[in-house]
Amino acid sequence: MNNKNVLAFLWNGGKMVFGSFVFAVGFQYLLLPNSINPGGVSGIAMIINYLTGAPSGVLIILVNIPIFLFAWRALGRRFLFSSVFCMLLYSVFVDVLGMADVYITSDKLLSSVFGGVFMGAGLGLVFSAGASTGGSDIIARLLAIKLPHLNLGQLLMLVDFFVVIISAAVFGSYESALYALIAIFLSSKVIDIILYGFNYAKVAYIISDNPAEMGQKITDKLGRGATVLYGRGAYSGKDKEIIMCAIKRQQIVDLKRTVHEVDEGAFLIISEAREVFGLGFSLEDK
Repeated sequence: MNNKNVLAFLWNGGKMVFGSFVFAVGFQYLLLPNSINPGGVSGIAMIINYLTGAPSGVLIILVNIPIFLFAWRALGRRFLFSSVFCMLLYSVFVDVLGMADVYITSDKLLSSVFGGVFMGAGLGLVFSAGASTGGSDIIARLLAIKLPHLNLGQLLMLVDFFVVIISAAVFGSYESALYALIAIFLSSKVIDIILYGFNYAKVAYIISDNPAEMGQKITDKLGRGATVLYGRGAYSGKDKEIIMCAIKRQQIVDLKRTVHEVDEGAFLIISEAREVFGLGFSLEDK
């Protein structure tokens, strides 16, 4: 193993440890004391803890065992080993933090907001290291294989939502469930910010009768490169040139104005691009 690989290994290991710790802090000190269910296995552990008094960390491990066994072949040995490591870390952190007599706030809104941010930050770091904390994280990754058009944060939010519904019935508090939805929503957003960044790019497809002029105007006015794709109209059967370009979110208005100036009858499609690498989209530009 060369120095570069060693540094990458240590960097990812550090993200796993710190991410598991941050996630545990949000759960143990903000969500659990205020009966705000975070969904997933942590949420299931909270329900069982409420009913039996068993340690949450131990319950997290026990509930995760069948999930890991089920996902063994689908997600690969390396990912599962990393996830087992993070799951054990998280479980230990939860029970160790629970030994300390720390009380932050009884305000459920503050707890749901900051608990969600802490959870999302912790999970985002773990995910970025190529691992998970088990439970709903793994279920979300399995769903991502079948639903590639949804990002990981959205899938995780869907899975956690069902656990929150169950917790509302067990705790007999729909108010807590509503606060839990706030935490889950914020958590999913923070996860996506860490994984994909703040500055999501856009991809534009422009079908115009003046493709050469359109491409030149985009390059001159927006400072963006453009690529010509070749297609054919399904109804007319005529050959078409389609301009494709990646732009930053703040350039959408300028692009629409430019397209309208060149060709009022142009057909414009703008879609989301989670990650764009290359000239003009470096990390420094963001």
